[in-house]
Amino acid sequence: MSTRKIHRPSRPQELSAAYMKALDQHMAEFRAGTADRAWGIRDFAERLFVHPTHLSNTLQEVTGRSPCDIYEERLMDVARELLIGSNGSAAEVARQLTMDPSNFNKFFKRFEGITPKQFRERRATRRSA
Repeated sequence: MSTRKIHRPSRPQELSAAYMKALDQHMAEFRAGTADRAWGIRDFAERLFVHPTHLSNTLQEVTGRSPCDIYEERLMDVARELLIGSNGSAAEVARQLTMDPSNFNKFFKRFEGITPKQFRERRATRRSA
């Protein structure tokens, strides 16, 4: 008779996976235009029934990245998708992401190195080339 040990994720891995699942759900709300605001670490911690510091420390331990870094990276992915997949203005995309348009431009440029308008123009140029 074989005695195979079943591998179960550790509690930190489970918590990290739960955060990623909640984050995916929140990003889906942005894509759908149903998000009413951007969530912070406290919002995620509340939904996962842990203290925000514990969640932050656990994510840092498991992923090597802060929750803020992970959140902003995912938000940028959604921003790019919305800019590419819609004809709405950058200001409309900003509002869908619950951001002020000028803050969205700064946020986007900090990560992408170009403004949302320049990003769209480059994408259009690549498609027509």
